[in-house]
Amino acid sequence: MPYHMQHCLIGLAGYMRDYLHLFVNGQEHKVSGSEAFQPLSTFLRWGLGKTGTKIVCEEGDCGACTVLVGKLKDGKIDYQPINSCIQLLYQADLSHIITVEGLKQNGHLNPVQDAMVECHGTQCGFCTPGFVVAMCEYFDRSKSPCAQGIKDSVTGNLCRCTGYEPIIKAGLNVDLTSIVPLSELYPPSEMVKLFAEKRKESVLIKAEGKTVFLPATLADASKFKSENQDAIIIAGGTDVCVVMNKRAYAPNVVMNFCNIDGLSEIKIGDGRIHVGATATLAKLESFVKDKVPEFFDLLWVFGSPQIRNAGTLAGNIANASPIADTPPFLFVMDAVINLVSTKGSRQVRINDFYKGYKRFDMNKDEFISSVEIPLPAKGEMVRLYKVSRRKHLDISTNTAAFKFKLNGNKIEDIAIAYGGVAAVILRLPKTEDFLKGKQVDLDVFQKAADIAVSEITPISDVRGSREFRLQLAKNLLSKLYYEITEGRIAACQQ
Repeated sequence: MPYHMQHCLIGLAGYMRDYLHLFVNGQEHKVSGSEAFQPLSTFLRWGLGKTGTKIVCEEGDCGACTVLVGKLKDGKIDYQPINSCIQLLYQADLSHIITVEGLKQNGHLNPVQDAMVECHGTQCGFCTPGFVVAMCEYFDRSKSPCAQGIKDSVTGNLCRCTGYEPIIKAGLNVDLTSIVPLSELYPPSEMVKLFAEKRKESVLIKAEGKTVFLPATLADASKFKSENQDAIIIAGGTDVCVVMNKRAYAPNVVMNFCNIDGLSEIKIGDGRIHVGATATLAKLESFVKDKVPEFFDLLWVFGSPQIRNAGTLAGNIANASPIADTPPFLFVMDAVINLVSTKGSRQVRINDFYKGYKRFDMNKDEFISSVEIPLPAKGEMVRLYKVSRRKHLDISTNTAAFKFKLNGNKIEDIAIAYGGVAAVILRLPKTEDFLKGKQVDLDVFQKAADIAVSEITPISDVRGSREFRLQLAKNLLSKLYYEITEGRIAACQQ
C-alpha cells in the first residue's frame, strides 16, 4: 500500500493519515497495512533485522526485549525503557525507538557494553541486550549513578545463567566520561518538529479485517467510539497484549490514545490529583512520591520499570482485575472516574463503578478520560498492603487499603478495601462500622478480622487457596494494629 495522506477531515483534527510514522535508530519509517498490527519486537526483528532485541517470555516479565522508546515531551524526545514484546507497533507512532544496535558510539561498543565484557557480565547472552539498554537509559538520565540506582534500573531484567553480581559490577565500572548522551547520539530537532506536526493528524489503518484508530483529539475519539461501540481501547497494553500473545486474542477494532495532547498530564487541583488517561504509572509514581508516600511505595512494586513506563492508572482500572494493585487505594480515597462520550462527560465514583466481574457503570460509547484522587486530609493515615510471592514483578495474591483517622487512641473514622477476595475489589462496610469509635486494641482488631472474613468470598487459584486468603484477610488487620501501636504510620500534615 503506498504511503500517502488521505485528505479527509475528521472532527476537530486536521488531516487523517493511514500509516504510522516512526524512527528506529535514527532512521525514518512509514508503516501501513497489516504490519501496523504486529508487536514492536516482531517489527524490529523480522521487519528490520534488529535481532539484538530478543524475544523470550512474550509477557513483559524477562526484559530481554527491552528497547528505548522516545516520545515528544516539552519540546524534547524523552526516552523510557519498555518491553517491546507487549507493545503493538501502532503504539509506537511518532516515537523514536533505540535498540541495542543503536547504542553504538562512533562505530564502537557503548561504554555499558564494554563494561559488560570486561566484568564478565554475560554468558549465554540472551538477556544481555535488555540489561544494556536498561542501564544505558539509567546512565543517560542519572546525574550521580550509584549501586542502588543501577539495581533499580535493571529490576525488570532477568538473568538465568550469569548471575547479577557481575552485571551490577559492570554497571559500577562504566566509564562515565565516555558516555555520549542520547540527545547527541541522535539529535532530536528533526524528530521534534515532525512529531509536533503529525500529532495534529488522526490515524486510521484498516487491513485484513482489522481497524486501528489513533485520534488526535478527544472529540475524534468520542466520535469513533460512538460509531464503533465494541472497539477495544488500549492504553499501555501491558495486560491485553499478553493475552494477544498467549491466547491469540485479536480484537477487530482498536483505539489508542497515544497522540492526544493533554491526556498524559498529572496535576493537583481542588485537593485532588488529576491523572490523565494516558499518564503512565512511572509518571504517577514520581508525582506522588512526596504527596502520598504510601501510594508511591505501592507503585514501586507494581511490576518492572518497563511495565510502569507503559502501563496507566486508567488501564489498571478498566482492566477490572480483582487483584489489581491500585484500585483498593482508589476505593478508600473515594476516587472519581471521568467518562467521555459524544453526549458529553460525566463522573462516576469508583466505589460505584464495578457492577460485577468485568462489568462497569460505563456505557458502550464512553471511555475514561481521567481519574481524580482526593489527597489524604490532615490527620488521616493511609496504609497499603500487597501480598505476593515475590516483591517485584509479581501479581498480587491479596491487596488491602486502609484510610483512617485517630482521635487519641480511638478510631474516629476508617475506610477499608480488599482485593483478591471476590470477583471485584470490595469495601468492607460492616468491618468499618464496627471499628468506628472503638479503641485501638488488639482484641478489637481481632474481632474486626472475624467480621472482615464474613464480608469476603475468596476462591482458590494458583496464587493461594481460599483458606490462605481468608487467613490473610485476618492477618492484615492484625498487621495494621501493630503498625499503629508501634508508631510506624504517620498522619498526613496537609
